[in-house]
Amino acid sequence: MENHTVTTEFLLLGFGELHHLQILLFLLFLLIYIVTITGNLLIILLVVANQHLHTPMYFFIGNLSCLETCYSSTLLPRLLVSFLNGDRTISVSGCIAQFYFFGCLAGTECFLLSAMSYDRYSAICSPLQYPHLMNNKMCFILASSSWIGGFAVNTVIVSFMSQLTFCGPNEIDHFFCDFAPLMKLSCSDTSLITLVDLLFSTVCALPPFLLTLTSYICIIATILRIPSTLGRQKAFSTCSSHLIVVTSFFGTLILVYIVPSSPSTSDIKKIFSVFYTVLTPLVNPLVYSFRNKEVNAAFKKFTSKYFHFQKN
Repeated sequence: MENHTVTTEFLLLGFGELHHLQILLFLLFLLIYIVTITGNLLIILLVVANQHLHTPMYFFIGNLSCLETCYSSTLLPRLLVSFLNGDRTISVSGCIAQFYFFGCLAGTECFLLSAMSYDRYSAICSPLQYPHLMNNKMCFILASSSWIGGFAVNTVIVSFMSQLTFCGPNEIDHFFCDFAPLMKLSCSDTSLITLVDLLFSTVCALPPFLLTLTSYICIIATILRIPSTLGRQKAFSTCSSHLIVVTSFFGTLILVYIVPSSPSTSDIKKIFSVFYTVLTPLVNPLVYSFRNKEVNAAFKKFTSKYFHFQKN
């Protein structure tokens, strides 16, 4: 048996090269985390409490907000602690657990965004059949399938990862425990798990992206056939924001996980990772909901009831 020293903890380098900006980065990421959690929890509360928001679109938005709350809480608290006290160490089991929940939620978001695009396609391209196509049963199937699919795919990957041995350098050049940096530190044969990860990453990202893209091509074609300018603007406003966020999310995800890595692209991929791990959960509640008249009306109604209760 070869003489190896088994690694028990990793060192997350994160943004360690920016020592002079640690406090500024802490305040920035803390603000992002607070706004993300507050915004997404508020959307969940409004969707549950307001009867007018009990529609397929807001059902999926509520699911997405729940997902984004968990997603941010998987990564940002650990990063904030490292900014605050300088402790960047994480145990091997803790690192794999972080990757597990991050991977499960990222996969779920891919499927969920695709389901949301199908909902918008049904609403705009088949408005007369929409109540039948997107009934309660179909919404539940699409949402539950997204959650189950995301967790099932990453469970398989992590089951392979748990059999690896880590014994060499323990520095991870990233701000969280991601797949590629972890594989570089393993002294086991990682060819099989790398192939499995590439296969499953492709399944999670590429088909949902293509389905979403196809849905929006059909949506745009339908919108362009609307004779009224006001009607076109109204229809496009319901899906333009979703299209922007989906494009940035899937685009960065595909660049990081499907495009082959090289030493020259590692820093670029770290920057892209910030988009889908930190900025997407922040932008989603702002884009999907607070620009929406129905959500604004529900928020005003909620705040008026709250202040009325406080006065009494």
